[in-house]
Amino acid sequence: MKSNLDLVNECDNFPYYDDDPEAYDKLVSSYYKFFVLGSRRAVGYVLPSVVEKMPWGKQWVVDYDKKRLFPYIEGLQPEKFAEQSQVIAETLLRAKENGTFEVLKKWRNELYTIHGADELIKMERSGSPLFGIVTYGVHMTTYVNTKDGMKIWVPKRAKGKTYGGLLDNTVAGGIATGENPFESIVREAAEEASFPEDLVRSTVQTCGTISYFSFRDERAGGEAGLLQPEVQFVYDMEVGEDVVPKPCDDEVKDFRLWTVAEVQEALSKRMFKPNCALYLLDFFIRHGILTPQNEENYVEIVSRLHRKLPFPTVTAM
Repeated sequence: MKSNLDLVNECDNFPYYDDDPEAYDKLVSSYYKFFVLGSRRAVGYVLPSVVEKMPWGKQWVVDYDKKRLFPYIEGLQPEKFAEQSQVIAETLLRAKENGTFEVLKKWRNELYTIHGADELIKMERSGSPLFGIVTYGVHMTTYVNTKDGMKIWVPKRAKGKTYGGLLDNTVAGGIATGENPFESIVREAAEEASFPEDLVRSTVQTCGTISYFSFRDERAGGEAGLLQPEVQFVYDMEVGEDVVPKPCDDEVKDFRLWTVAEVQEALSKRMFKPNCALYLLDFFIRHGILTPQNEENYVEIVSRLHRKLPFPTVTAM
């Protein structure tokens, strides 16, 4: 049986400097720092194994001594910095066509934004863990207050998907380039749970963000050990007993309406997708279910749900 802190550790598993400064510095110094022109800080970490295999071509500067890399735009003209998106796209496409990385077999044809530059720089979603950039998403917990207490709608992921067969948050998904978090949760709610747009727009509550830094494992699809720093926008939606989510796309097998105790038991048995445990812990904290009186690691858990990442993060969406 896993404790709540165990669940946090499983997802937010990138080391903290303060726990062992020497080990942290040794680890981080082994990575290549990914820059984009127009950024003042690295926007991601790249594993040496990725640097070795990636078909960089002449449009990249890869400094093996200083361990840094960035797309090269001829003349380094700021007005052309947006062309870095094309350089990144062509490089990832070559890698996909060559079968260089397993993770690119899950090609999504969906673009994520690289934040931290003066220009809009985009990257194919499936390539983001190869560059260790911060990715953004939305998660929503839908619940019902019944005469028997609070119950939560819990979906089970389809077998053919990443983390297949595990439990998930009611609705979740990535934020694509050009989309804001609210529009993303409205779209995902329709796609994954068949929730009507007008219901979501009128009922959903914005509840802040969660951030964490993970090493990906084999269940995520592709190479294990790739880096995944993430920021997720969190939403709650209370509905009546007459509102029943239904699978609409191929992400979800089914939904079940569980009591808080049933959800907590499933969490302790690691039945949820690892990052989904964090959103449920956050939900329990905000609703007074998880308190300093019943959780000895309360302060650490609350802190760990809002990790400061070592890369630039979005200022507005």
